Amino acid sequence: MTTLIKLEIVRALRNKKFMFFSVIYPPVLYLIIAGGADSSPIPGMKLNMGLYYMVAMSAFGAMTAVLIGNSEAIAKEREKGWVRQLRLTALPGRGYVAAKMASAATISLPSILLVLLAGATVKGVHLETWQWIAIPVGTWLGSFVFAALGVAIGYLANGDAVRPIAMMVYFVLAFLGGLWMPLTILPQWVQNIAEWLPTHAYAALGTAVEAGGAPHLKDVAILVGYLIIFAGGAAWLYRKDTRTA
Repeated sequence: MTTLIKLEIVRALRNKKFMFFSVIYPPVLYLIIAGGADSSPIPGMKLNMGLYYMVAMSAFGAMTAVLIGNSEAIAKEREKGWVRQLRLTALPGRGYVAAKMASAATISLPSILLVLLAGATVKGVHLETWQWIAIPVGTWLGSFVFAALGVAIGYLANGDAVRPIAMMVYFVLAFLGGLWMPLTILPQWVQNIAEWLPTHAYAALGTAVEAGGAPHLKDVAILVGYLIIFAGGAAWLYRKDTRTA
């Protein structure tokens, strides 16, 4: 499984288009969105735009890498017969799913770090040392939830259908989860929905740390619950694909 993880990482690093949108694009987007923002707190929050979007764009970049990248790669591999070849090896199904999740999450780390670097050097964000450590660690660990979702979508859709499905899920979760704009300025019904979405809980890991506290247990529990659901769904779809292959 370790060999497969290394192979997946090398393949992703060679994909210039993927590397741009998953690694370079998020910090650039962060500087554009938060570039002209003032330092006044966001209504209903203790954070200003620079702080809030530093976490939001870190989560956005990680989601791009693990959700979009995973789903499209798996769908293409299924079409080309690569997954069928792997089934002939000693690698178990759970090993393949775990390798896909681990390699995608590894690729997401540079994006997270670059957004934080942009916040510290360009936007002048000041945090305690423990906060600078806790935010990337929490954001990286949380990305495994969406890596599992990417695997599931990769087995749910085929060929040209996987991109629009993945993009639709991606943008709906990003918007309703508060990655594009703070939920406190959105209608109450959106806030009620977002409270139970994985993207909101994901971003809340970092915003809680920025506010000087620890992530809320409810957000952690929501992410763990979604991880179990998505990983279980990915495993079930993998077995189903095996039976129909």
